[in-house]
Amino acid sequence: MRKEIYITETNCITPLGFDVESNVEAILRGDSGIQLHNDISLMPNSFYASIISDENINNAFAEVSSETKYSRLEKLMILALEPIIKNSGVELNSKTGFILSTTKGNVTALKDNSAESFNNAHLDVLAKNVANFFGFQTQPIVVSNACVSGILAISIAKRMIQSGLYDNIFVVAGDEVSEFVLSGFNAFQAMSDLPCKPYSKNRTGVSLGEATAAVLVSANPATAKIKVIGDSSINDANHISGPSRTGEGLFRSIQNALKEAQIEANKLDYISAHGTATPYNDEMEAIALTRLNLQNVPINSLKGFYGHTLGASGLLETVIAIESANQNTLFESKGFDEIGVSENINVIEKNKEASIDFFLKTASGFGGCNTAVVFEKVKHELH
Repeated sequence: MRKEIYITETNCITPLGFDVESNVEAILRGDSGIQLHNDISLMPNSFYASIISDENINNAFAEVSSETKYSRLEKLMILALEPIIKNSGVELNSKTGFILSTTKGNVTALKDNSAESFNNAHLDVLAKNVANFFGFQTQPIVVSNACVSGILAISIAKRMIQSGLYDNIFVVAGDEVSEFVLSGFNAFQAMSDLPCKPYSKNRTGVSLGEATAAVLVSANPATAKIKVIGDSSINDANHISGPSRTGEGLFRSIQNALKEAQIEANKLDYISAHGTATPYNDEMEAIALTRLNLQNVPINSLKGFYGHTLGASGLLETVIAIESANQNTLFESKGFDEIGVSENINVIEKNKEASIDFFLKTASGFGGCNTAVVFEKVKHELH
């Protein structure tokens, strides 16, 4: 019998708020973090993105530390982790792991042409800086697999605890909107000239965003928010940036995750999808879901609220999905108007009450990676 795995603490830092509660309140109000920005240090022309104000970051960070040596992303990651490490009471001993998940990390350090800056751009340095702030005793683990990084980190944490290596693992995921990321997506002609509209007929691409999110993955059910019951990652080996047109990698990932979870597809009450609003991603997801008979399951993309937060997206969206399940509320897929994919999937158009016992989180990323994780609501017995 394999160990049961839970997520017991969650937190997120986004333009909509610096804790989970304020983020959910903003979503229920229909607020979006995506705004029009005119910042020539990031891009020569104006662009839509979801960006956290530096003032808010520095004010919040000043409350936890007076150190000035941390980069902007390090501050954001520390802010995401700090309350959950404190609340959990978990000792940072040899049985407590730390996973840092990111797509680009401190890539902005490369702006300065110095040996120190070059060193700071390494992902292992980022992970050590964050781990040392809290005094983790174990070697930090870096998960960097394009845009599935955040959700893949949960799969890896689950498997490591099941293998007996750790009892608890703190996971943090984060990425920033940088000149590098903006110019990259712009070169792909993948950036939308308006806030993104996942699954919509008139969608024109991604809006980029930044966030950090943190969770505690644990074998201890005492304060469980949700149970992690199945996971899988499959690479479709299709193209450096384009997903398989048949959704094969995502199809197999979901199929495997459901098999491990030992539930039928019709048991899923909700899908938190990747939904980047590019022509190919949304179409591929719709095809994969329909192949699995999941076209009627309520589905949303949170990209209309947060933009695409790269490696943070899978973890951030899981944190919000856990709230969705525990509050029995389906959140709207912001920006959606008229179905614009070939399969008629069930996109959530407005917030509504629903009973959510099982949900699926999916993500797909550059290089053909696809990850799916199935979660089950924990029923706490009243004694």
